[in-house]
Amino acid sequence: MKKIVVIGTGQAGASLVIKLRDSGFEGSITLAGSEAHLPYQRPPLSKKYLLGEITLERMYLRPKSYYDDQKISLELGQTVDQIDRENKVIILGEKIIPYDDLVLATGSRPRRLSETIGGNLEKVFTIRDLADADAMAPEFIEERCVLIIGGGYIGLEAAAVAATRGLKVTLVEMSDRILSRVAAPQTSDYFRNLHKTHGVTIKEGIGLTKLNGDGDMVCSAELSDGSKLEIDFAIVGVGIVPATDLAKASGLEITDGIKVDSLGQTSDPAIWAAGDCCAFPYKNAELRLESVPNAIDQAEVVAQNILGAQIDYVPKPWFWSDQYDVKLQIAGLNTGFSDVVIRKMPDQKAVSFWYYDDQKLIAVDAMNDPRAFMVAKRLLEAGKTAPREAISNPQINLKTLLST
Repeated sequence: MKKIVVIGTGQAGASLVIKLRDSGFEGSITLAGSEAHLPYQRPPLSKKYLLGEITLERMYLRPKSYYDDQKISLELGQTVDQIDRENKVIILGEKIIPYDDLVLATGSRPRRLSETIGGNLEKVFTIRDLADADAMAPEFIEERCVLIIGGGYIGLEAAAVAATRGLKVTLVEMSDRILSRVAAPQTSDYFRNLHKTHGVTIKEGIGLTKLNGDGDMVCSAELSDGSKLEIDFAIVGVGIVPATDLAKASGLEITDGIKVDSLGQTSDPAIWAAGDCCAFPYKNAELRLESVPNAIDQAEVVAQNILGAQIDYVPKPWFWSDQYDVKLQIAGLNTGFSDVVIRKMPDQKAVSFWYYDDQKLIAVDAMNDPRAFMVAKRLLEAGKTAPREAISNPQINLKTLLST
């Protein structure tokens, strides 16, 4: 009977094994990962979990009984030491687990500060997994001072939680504006203003020079503008990198991630990859997407292809971020936009920014505007655009654009 082994217990790994069983696969499934917990949702870690609004049990993607009932073997809290491609086994501690098909859903890891600038001090945190969130949660005490390094979505979400909890928050971004790598200036302006109204100090065009310690404990930060901050702890949100070490050690082809074809196969036809860790072909180029929807969709396609479906994976990119009472929903990829059209509803908090490449709609950022997001998402998935004059006119019902 066919044996499928999946390495990685994040959203991609869990989605893949669930899809295998839903698709009727009756063979052996093993799901292995370094975390001791059942697979869980990660987005709430930097939001509701830190705020104490959701428990770990509510974040589980499936209860333990599901894996038992579906005869999915869990190897949790263990690190895979080696992939033996010749003998088609993985080595996990003292265990040797054979496979017919192996899936790498190893995700990504956060970039860390170097030791030379104090990245090894205690109370300098990243946010990527449950251990990170649990380690920093006790620090969120009213009136304490936190420095957040990095003005991307992770940093801004952490700032929102800290400000909501009554901390004194300073965020530094080395680029000339927050969100500079992922959003238009209009979106940067929106979230800068949002955070300032909640008391967050944002310093743009300013980097971290050094974190200083009182013994091993971080106590202050020196910034590139010459200023110094007394802090109780720091959160580093300067991006993530794909977790490719295991794949690289086994001799698989690596680019900006584990290189896969349109089906999700690596350079070894018996090994597949899905989620943050892999780079796949997209519009005559290569793309790696860091999002929950991509992890789910790609994993489900790979599961079907392992069973012989031969489906090309075509992403439908969308993302979200929750900050204070604002839900940002993003559809599409804004790379290469030439201009932005603003749609603002009168007497409402809803606003959306529509990205165009010449006459073509390519992406939308929608703040508290689920209708704009859903219409834009459907237009993009259908390969349609939207007239600028219709977008900028709040009197026009966006749904009429779907029928044109």
